Amino acid sequence: MTKAELVAVMAKEAGVPKAVAVKALEAFMGTVADELKKNNRIGLVGFGTFSVVKRKARTGRNPRTGQEIKIKAKKAIKFKPGKNLAAKI
Repeated sequence: MTKAELVAVMAKEAGVPKAVAVKALEAFMGTVADELKKNNRIGLVGFGTFSVVKRKARTGRNPRTGQEIKIKAKKAIKFKPGKNLAAKI
C-alpha cells in the first residue's frame, strides 16, 4: 500500500477530506520520527511499539568478492507488533 492509498482509506474510514487525512498522517509520522530521534519509545496499546536499538560495529563480507569489510555501529528502528495487531494477521 502506498502513502496515497493509505490516505484515501484513512479519509474514507474517518469521514474526512483527504487533505485532513494527509495532515493527520504527516503529523503522526513527524511525531514518531521526532520521538525516536530523542531515543524515546512510542507505545500504542494494541497496535505496537516503536523503539530505537543500537547495532554494534561488526565485520561482514562483501558477497561479490568475499573480502572482509567493517560495518559501522548505527542506530536502527525496531517495531514490535501489539497483541491485537498480531492476532489480526
